[in-house]
Amino acid sequence: MNDFSQSQHHFLLRTELNQTTMEAAENDSVVLETTEPSSSHGSDGDDHLRQSSDVLAKGLSSMLSSVISDFDFRAQQTLQSQNHLSSVIDRLTGELDQLLEDAPLPFIMQQAAKISSVRKRVSSLNLLLKSIQGRIDNIDRMLSIGPTHGFKRNS
Repeated sequence: MNDFSQSQHHFLLRTELNQTTMEAAENDSVVLETTEPSSSHGSDGDDHLRQSSDVLAKGLSSMLSSVISDFDFRAQQTLQSQNHLSSVIDRLTGELDQLLEDAPLPFIMQQAAKISSVRKRVSSLNLLLKSIQGRIDNIDRMLSIGPTHGFKRNS
């Protein structure tokens, strides 16, 4: 790399290093503390590039962690809501079954079939939601391990 393109490269690096904040979801923000490179020659430049990459990786990891935590919280609330809905539908199905035993009218049987269909769909959605929750937990676990875990760095 010639001196001119190397100085352009280091100027871009300095510009990236001077960035101090990144906006995350809603009112959350991530602050990146950076240092200005003191020299632009040799392996010192590589160290600064590696340092800026690490800072950027940590900032992105922090931002993604907050987004995933928010999504995880909302998925947990949805799961609780789905479980409550499922229990209410179970109770209603039981009451309708009792009503069918007492007075088997065609209208009541039709409504019971609709409720039974809704119950099956809610159960299916609960299974899907639990699967998604498991995937989110895996992503969260991978983020908590760290961005450089398992990756070899070329030196």
